[in-house]
Amino acid sequence: MLIALMAKDKPGALQTRKDNRDTHLAYIKDTGVVLQAGPLLDAEGQMAGSLVILDVEDMSAAESWAKHDPYAIAGLFENVTLTQWHKVIG
Repeated sequence: MLIALMAKDKPGALQTRKDNRDTHLAYIKDTGVVLQAGPLLDAEGQMAGSLVILDVEDMSAAESWAKHDPYAIAGLFENVTLTQWHKVIG
């Protein structure tokens, strides 16, 4: 099942993102369920959120992945949505 995780950072949290980036990227690599990922950018081109496409067994697995993401543990996100996604192009 493909799940799109979209997260918006808390205002003023760019340093939190930078401080936890290496751990977050290691988590992505170690878990092996991320198909695509990258930061969302604000009007100034600064990182301000995340888009992650997960390939997991079910929504429960996606929720668990999101809960254990180092960015989430660090309190980076203002909000997170998980939505089932159907790949058509790419």
